[in-house]
Amino acid sequence: MPEQNKPFVVTDRRKFTLDGEPRPDADPSPEKVRPAVPPPAEPAFDSSARVIPESSAAGRATAAPGPVAAPAPPQSVESETEDPNIPPAPTAEQMLQSRIAFDATAERLDTAIRAANPGMEHLPPMSFERLVQSVYMTAVMQLGGGTPEGHKPQVDLLGAKQSVEMLTVIAEKSAGNLTPAESSLIDSALFELRLAFLDVTQALARSAAKPPAPGFGGPSGPSIVR
Repeated sequence: MPEQNKPFVVTDRRKFTLDGEPRPDADPSPEKVRPAVPPPAEPAFDSSARVIPESSAAGRATAAPGPVAAPAPPQSVESETEDPNIPPAPTAEQMLQSRIAFDATAERLDTAIRAANPGMEHLPPMSFERLVQSVYMTAVMQLGGGTPEGHKPQVDLLGAKQSVEMLTVIAEKSAGNLTPAESSLIDSALFELRLAFLDVTQALARSAAKPPAPGFGGPSGPSIVR
């Protein structure tokens, strides 16, 4: 019989009826029981472990364990204000060697100058009084002092201002380390230079405001060099 003409047979494999009675035509072979799949084993719980809250654990999830770094020591104020362009100070040995070499060279120069100029007196050593007098005379010349009679004074106001400020720095830095005579000398020099500076600036202001006299091309007062 051709396979396509075979009747379609439905086999009822149920072993019980709707009332729960065994069916007489049921297959007597026992039903194969599928092995039960054991439930997954639960992880062992360590009672000594410390429970970390979820928020804290999430915040430390990416933190790598390791030693805590010590805080950096605060920097001193001097290191912050130091100028990197200033070279380091020389050592005491370098200072001593440079002074010995300078004194020897200066002595040879002084000897050569006096040998070329017989009868020339030996220059006195530098002192605080000579330092103050040198700056004082420089400022006087810059304010027009020493101008020959009949000549128009040439005034260097910026140079005179700098000389007065230089002498002021010397007075401030040497305060408490001067003798009464030295202190009186520098105070008098500063007092006279400041008054002279005021007199010259006022004279220049009056000369600039005064109209030129007939026959003259400009004011007859002192003129400013720079």
